[in-house]
Amino acid sequence: MKKQQSGFTMIELIMVIVILGILAAFALPKFADFSGDARYSSIAAAQGAVRSASGIVHAAALAKNQTGATGEVELEGQKISLIYGYADQSSILTAAQLSSEFETSTAGTIKLGACSFTYSNAAAPVAPATSPTPASIGNITGSVNKTCAAQ
Repeated sequence: MKKQQSGFTMIELIMVIVILGILAAFALPKFADFSGDARYSSIAAAQGAVRSASGIVHAAALAKNQTGATGEVELEGQKISLIYGYADQSSILTAAQLSSEFETSTAGTIKLGACSFTYSNAAAPVAPATSPTPASIGNITGSVNKTCAAQ
């Protein structure tokens, strides 16, 4: 009686390895570099933190009747400078509790990698309006397909 051999031949095993290698060559670059996505997510989270902080500071300013051209409120032990009841550009990062990883070399521009957004101070009321123009937060710029390049 002849004994039948079972298992894979060497050629079959090599072909499987080659096919897996080809698939990895195409799929790996797509999944390997998530750093741009992470930077975009970080700047989007920072933008949300600045929006929230601006609202919280404004609420605190209204509660303490600090709505003039200048003022100051204290949040969690940090002094926040105000312009017309909103955090000024120099204090918004402190109010939002953002780390030093965000670059702020240009006044009012918060940047991470190639992506950035702006924070504009509140402005004085223009007649006939009686209330000031609120602080504004710009859209994220510098992203391509919701990813940010490193710089």
